[in-house]
Amino acid sequence: MTKADLVTTIADKSGIEKADVLATVEAFMEEVKKSLENGDNVYLRGFGSFVIKTRAEKTGRNISKNTTIKIPAHNIPAFKPAKTFTEGVKAKVKVK
Repeated sequence: MTKADLVTTIADKSGIEKADVLATVEAFMEEVKKSLENGDNVYLRGFGSFVIKTRAEKTGRNISKNTTIKIPAHNIPAFKPAKTFTEGVKAKVKVK
């Protein structure tokens, strides 16, 4: 499902104009992004959490030059689904 599909589905179910739904979805994504950039996690009960994970410094290899490089510690955004969300997906999605 793409963002356009999501906007269309929400607009159809709620009766709200697509432009208003798009503005709301865009505003939601922007606020989640800003919160994570400011170091704050976002918790949505029953859905999941957008959290910041810290990756430790590690040693890597540049295989084209056959050299060792240091990868510095860094933060990455991550999503952790709620338990009810995970259980619902497990129950309904068939393994291919």
